[in-house]
Amino acid sequence: MQTKRTDLAVEIRESFPEDDVELKGVILKEKQVKDTGIHISTVQITNQRGAKAMGKPKGHYITVESEELEYMKKEHREILVQTISRYLNLLASREQLKENGVVLVVGLGNREATPDSVGPRVVDQLVITRHLRSEYGESFSKEYSLKTLAAIAPGVTGQTGMEVVEILKGIVSQMKPDLIVVVDALAARSVERLNRTIQITDTGICPGSGVGNHRKALNKETLGVPVVAVGVPTVVDAATIVSDYLEEAFLEEGLSQKELKDFFDQIWESRKKSGKTDLIVTPKNMDEAVQNIADVLSDAINDSFAFFEDS
Repeated sequence: MQTKRTDLAVEIRESFPEDDVELKGVILKEKQVKDTGIHISTVQITNQRGAKAMGKPKGHYITVESEELEYMKKEHREILVQTISRYLNLLASREQLKENGVVLVVGLGNREATPDSVGPRVVDQLVITRHLRSEYGESFSKEYSLKTLAAIAPGVTGQTGMEVVEILKGIVSQMKPDLIVVVDALAARSVERLNRTIQITDTGICPGSGVGNHRKALNKETLGVPVVAVGVPTVVDAATIVSDYLEEAFLEEGLSQKELKDFFDQIWESRKKSGKTDLIVTPKNMDEAVQNIADVLSDAINDSFAFFEDS
């Protein structure tokens, strides 16, 4: 059966039976933050066997889910920001980021396309501090408890004619950051996770992979610097929505898994021949939702990498 598109490690793990022997090397842990509605899932891929089964690199994939992210209710918002910040700090510490290491935030995506504008909108709201240290000195930074944060929204290849990895290699060679934090929009297979989910991972990112638009990976291997990726699913493949509903209906009618597989394989081949394989769906409230998401993520990144805790 055609694999349903998703960038979320937790969704890939959920697609396997709990006792699937192929998933030795994949550890799933889940917890609920009491009285907040925040659900946290951690997928750890520990070896190559797990990486092959999941189709993702070894590393940690932390998923934070909350309706607060989409609707920006005041209740629990600060807890959500603190939760995201805590996991950003955790992954940064695993990369041995020194206390005042230089952090470069990269906001991926096309700011002219609302579902793809999460990254640039986050960058717009960051407290940029790297230039202040060079202009006013260490004493100024210490007085205002400033860490060293820089950011860029490099646009997309269709706008610049350059791969993002090419742009970042030039910046890295001159700036020499200690850590890169990449923010991007993702694709999910579940409509319920759109605009309500944040994935944080220490494995980097392959921009556009969830919607079949593969670009060169951004990770430690390609950039020479540890990369933490933060992503929010804002789109879902239309074929995934249709197949989920059909699968549920056909199972109720008594079809076997083999019959389902044969049916969907036939449909997929028909779609490929017609060229209709790239219909992507996004919710109608994207303008408000994306801005709310950017507000939360920028606050969390500022808390983690712009200021010391005593500020």
